[in-house]
Amino acid sequence: MALKRGLSGVNRIRGSGGGSRSVLGLLIFFCVFAPLCFFVGRGVYIDSSNDYSIVSVKQNLDWRERLAMQSVRSLFSKEILDVIATSTADLGPLSLDSFKKNNLSASWRGTGVDPSFRHSENPATPDVKSNNLNEKRDSISKDSIHQKVETPTKIHRRQLREKRREMRANELVQHNDDTILKLENAAIERSKSVDSAVLGKYSIWRRENENDNSDSNIRLMRDQVIMARVYSGIAKLKNKNDLLQELQARLKDSQRVLGEATSDADLPRSAHEKLRAMGQVLAKAKMQLYDCKLVTGKLRAMLQTADEQVRSLKKQSTFLAQLAAKTIPNPIHCLSMRLTIDYYLLSPEKRKFPRSENLENPNLYHYALFSDNVLAASVVVNSTIMNAKDPSKHVFHLVTDKLNFGAMNMWFLLNPPGKATIHVENVDEFKWLNSSYCPVLRQLESAAMREYYFKADHPTSGSSNLKYRNPKYLSMLNHLRFYLPEVYPKLNKILFLDDDIIVQKDLTPLWEVNLNGKVNGAVETCGESFHRFDKYLNFSNPHIARNFNPNACGWAYGMNMFDLKEWKKRDITGIYHKWQNMNENRTLWKLGTLPPGLITFYGLTHPLNKAWHVLGLGYNPSIDKKDIENAAVVHYNGNMKPWLELAMSKYRPYWTKYIKFDHPYLRRCNLHE
Repeated sequence: MALKRGLSGVNRIRGSGGGSRSVLGLLIFFCVFAPLCFFVGRGVYIDSSNDYSIVSVKQNLDWRERLAMQSVRSLFSKEILDVIATSTADLGPLSLDSFKKNNLSASWRGTGVDPSFRHSENPATPDVKSNNLNEKRDSISKDSIHQKVETPTKIHRRQLREKRREMRANELVQHNDDTILKLENAAIERSKSVDSAVLGKYSIWRRENENDNSDSNIRLMRDQVIMARVYSGIAKLKNKNDLLQELQARLKDSQRVLGEATSDADLPRSAHEKLRAMGQVLAKAKMQLYDCKLVTGKLRAMLQTADEQVRSLKKQSTFLAQLAAKTIPNPIHCLSMRLTIDYYLLSPEKRKFPRSENLENPNLYHYALFSDNVLAASVVVNSTIMNAKDPSKHVFHLVTDKLNFGAMNMWFLLNPPGKATIHVENVDEFKWLNSSYCPVLRQLESAAMREYYFKADHPTSGSSNLKYRNPKYLSMLNHLRFYLPEVYPKLNKILFLDDDIIVQKDLTPLWEVNLNGKVNGAVETCGESFHRFDKYLNFSNPHIARNFNPNACGWAYGMNMFDLKEWKKRDITGIYHKWQNMNENRTLWKLGTLPPGLITFYGLTHPLNKAWHVLGLGYNPSIDKKDIENAAVVHYNGNMKPWLELAMSKYRPYWTKYIKFDHPYLRRCNLHE
């Protein structure tokens, strides 16, 4: 009775529809397949390639297999085994692959094309086992089990799918090695283009969306302000006064909330309310005022206005930067004034420097330094002496203006450079340096030059010319470098130094450099195209075009070894005067000393090793640290001088280490690092 109840339960489950296959699958697995797997491991072999069913297995058992089947029969009655066999017949031949691939789901099916019949490997030979199995299936299905037969439409669809799979497989197989190689090369090229791209540049929107701190609120508020201005203009044009007032009120609220904020964290708590209120007003304005042409025109007008404002601010910024770079900071001005007062309180006997006999000795190492900055001059002298092997052989010739003459003398009287010799002169006492001899002085006295320098609203006072409207170009301290033989007539060689440099190594080997008959020894700066002659000179002028090569290499003022004997032989000062007279209307070059220097020493400059002189610390933030540390002289050329607040902090320590900030004068003038 129990078996009959179990059998009737099985039949009821099978007749229940879609869930019968899952239940039967589990029953088959636990009742038949699991015991068989156990015996397979002990020597029973089931050929899954031929998909033997239970009946075919029973006909080919050896003595071990018979023993296994007897164990199975002892567990189940004949009726249950018949039901199991019938169920497997409905589902198709039993195989291990069918269980693995389909994972015992409700959609599992047999591995054959048609569950009602199987063909052997040789189609001409009938399969006896398959025929016996089919007969048994037919008899069982007719008696008690409702067999589910696939319709011809489903069989046809399945056959079409299999054909498509075969076609795709054949296409992949037919790809030869050349085609695969082309595909691989194309993929490599695509990967190179992606690897060489800067991350985030080709997909900025994706980058913003992936950023958790994208400050979306502040960007949205700024966009709302722009659109509110657009709609305000349109509302005023169309006499929508109520909407105009509402837009202006919300615009003021949003601008007040934005204030100086640069990120969402800077916004107040009321920002979200202002965002929503502005959004509602903009939605209302869009419904009433939106017109594509009007909105486009307003946005274009706003863009042009913003562009003009940017240009104006850039011009103003350039002017202020130039002004800040050329003004003297208050502490340095204080230092100069205090030193000047104390100097003129000294008696004439105490104003003299020792070792004055070395000033004209050609066998010593002579330096020329022209400056009106006491602190900068002291750094140049201190750094040179601290790195010199024998300071007693070094002689410093300082020239300053009348205003700073007392301060410069007083500083070095209080802080003598050890055993080195120093001498300070006043450029205003050079009586031979007058307008009848010097073209620059004569040009500075002209009305046109005064107008160029002192008329603020001059039409050519663009940002490109602001750097040339520099007070240093009015001072003869800047042009005195072209008169070295007249200033030091008894010297053979002299090393010219700017006041914005520091010395890091012993410079005495420079006097041993063979200049090969040249007058000027300097480091060339033509590593890049913009440091060639065409950068500094006007090659549209025929005088320049006939005499100079636009690709000739430029060189640096700031550390120059001059052979004064060759200077006199070649009349370098006369060459300078000739070209300076031709440039009275500034048609050959702008104001400054480098362009006339390039012209005057054209073909007469010997290139020094670049390690002697490294430039750019006053404008270039990307100089290699190793180049700076290995350089003999470091030059802060540019606007960001180390004594200004504009200075780059990464380069400032190279300069400040040669200053004693605990000096009484520096403390009284609040000079600190």
